Amino acid sequence: MVKNKVVVALSGGIDSAVTAALLKQQGYEVIGVHMRLLSGAEFEHSDADAQRVAGELDIPFHSLDCRECFSQTIIADFCSEYRHGRTPNPCVLCNQQLKFGYLLEVADQLGAQYLATGHYARIDRSGSQAALRRGVDHNKDQSYFLFTLSATQLERVLFPLAEMTKDQVRTLAQQFKLSSREKSESQDICFIPDNDYVAFLERQDIELPAAGEIVHVNGQLLGHHHGTHRYTIGQRRGLGIGWSEPLYVVAIDADNCLVIVGEKSCLQRRELTVDPVVWAQPVAAVTLRVDCRIRYRHHEAPATLEQVEDGSVRVIFDQAQIGVTPGQSAVFYVDDVVIGGGWIQ
Repeated sequence: MVKNKVVVALSGGIDSAVTAALLKQQGYEVIGVHMRLLSGAEFEHSDADAQRVAGELDIPFHSLDCRECFSQTIIADFCSEYRHGRTPNPCVLCNQQLKFGYLLEVADQLGAQYLATGHYARIDRSGSQAALRRGVDHNKDQSYFLFTLSATQLERVLFPLAEMTKDQVRTLAQQFKLSSREKSESQDICFIPDNDYVAFLERQDIELPAAGEIVHVNGQLLGHHHGTHRYTIGQRRGLGIGWSEPLYVVAIDADNCLVIVGEKSCLQRRELTVDPVVWAQPVAAVTLRVDCRIRYRHHEAPATLEQVEDGSVRVIFDQAQIGVTPGQSAVFYVDDVVIGGGWIQ
């Protein structure tokens, strides 16, 4: 295996393009790969854009047809979670199973020591094992999505943008004369370009939750809905009900087709359960102080972790948090090191 050979996951966007350009500049033997995840005219351009980047950098390029795997794992899980009244985060699962699972296998097949992506996160190799840290640009930090990466995987991963801000990356794209410098930022969920997840779900060949009732936390019937999949915790708009003050979705009971609403204060929670848990760093203590992030744009909050005998973790916040959402990820930091994370129940 050639030590300086690196596979770069090219999306066709600016971050992965600059990643490949930097590594080539640094003397690595760079191979570009693109995972084709979706079918349809609106997604065809990503493969062409990635191939264009490889051509501009004069590096080998491989297009990988991952559509069936993506559909059967990431999209299937996304639909299942909404059917059960949860709000999934498909990027976490995709990173775990495809970007840093399958692509490391591709790197092996191509004889590459490393896999590189355009993520904004840092890898600290100063200790006995590699550790994941927050990126320098806190507005773009993506460590939250990467908590499932093991120390073994991190040893083979490169994040060339780790110490950069988005503005610095845009400047480099101009200097490298990359065509992707003109591309706009990608949306949160790649397979829902219009961000209308309800319409997406209703186009799928799946059984969705039936219509049901919207009830206040006090039990009062306030209205009816056309499926719990149309709602998520913290939602305020589109409820179609009247009340003396603004109401928010505070819980979803998909089994009984109920959407439970309440005042904003009802969204506050001091505790949550995380299960299953993925530990990125060795944790021996049953009780541990951490900063916990419960969604991507959430500012980490001080909390105490209590490990439970069944393998789950109880998170107790110093101060109540708003919008704890089953299906989302809770990620644990000590200083700025990711020590683990898991799925909110």
